[in-house]
Amino acid sequence: MRVIVIGDAMLDTYLWGKVERLSPEAPVPIVSVARRENRLGGAANVSRNLQALGATPVLFSVVGDDDNGKEFLSLLEQRELTGKGIFVDRSRNTTVKNRIISGGKQIVRIDEESTNYISVEMEEMLIGAILKELDENPVDVIVFVDYDKGIVTSALFDAINKEALARNIPTAVDPKRRNFRNYRNVTLFKPNFKEFVEGAGVQIAKDDLEALKASADKFKKEQQLKLIFITLSELGVFISNGVNEQYYPVVIRDIADVSGAGDTVMSVASLAMAAGLSPKIMALMSNLAGGLVCEKLGVVPVDAEQLRNEMKSKKI
Repeated sequence: MRVIVIGDAMLDTYLWGKVERLSPEAPVPIVSVARRENRLGGAANVSRNLQALGATPVLFSVVGDDDNGKEFLSLLEQRELTGKGIFVDRSRNTTVKNRIISGGKQIVRIDEESTNYISVEMEEMLIGAILKELDENPVDVIVFVDYDKGIVTSALFDAINKEALARNIPTAVDPKRRNFRNYRNVTLFKPNFKEFVEGAGVQIAKDDLEALKASADKFKKEQQLKLIFITLSELGVFISNGVNEQYYPVVIRDIADVSGAGDTVMSVASLAMAAGLSPKIMALMSNLAGGLVCEKLGVVPVDAEQLRNEMKSKKI
């Protein structure tokens, strides 16, 4: 499959070290760094997951004209991902999540980011490039990855979604609160529980499935969504097509790090949807994939063979 990914790409930086004493300057630990590692994050991590599952992703995003932006482009090349959809904006910083890890646990995260929407000029350049890609190559699904860093504007989404509808290309959206209600007429809408209650403006408990079903169905109709897929972290996932609602509990695992799990779920769900798999299979496979990456430290793509074996073991 060939997938267009549009959204907030970032650099994930890891500082691995040991804490052996507190600082004499303040009551904080001193981390002696042993190694540093950079990984692709955000929409780029979605692309990595899609690639790991056998698809060909084409990422459209914006980075800054800085060392982090250069490192991001270098990592794309190393991972054999095309950089033709990446635009450089001198007025923005490349988004970076710096994670400091000691004893196998994340002890602090430091973010560097721009959250203002991209300029109209940059927006038009992105739209033009995406439309060109649609004209030149077959596309099986378009995935919008919104981390609220300003890449997915209303105008950009509207223009590309209109084109997707005209071309019969399914769309998948991983939303954030700021643009939550901008996303209408999409095939798959995948918020987590916190994003859903904040974005939809409802007050329900995570374990109140009846209230969740009612709220999800109402929102789905208002926004004209074909599928709404809500991840419930430790409680599993909920999916509805407006006719059947299904809830699947999480598979118990040894959790090392939840970073990037949402990206993995989004990648698996969007490909499953584009392949025409049932909502049940889509939800189960995505649920399993999210759990698998949580067993590993840091943001990593899902292992396709491991996921395949997990699915076989469930005898679905």
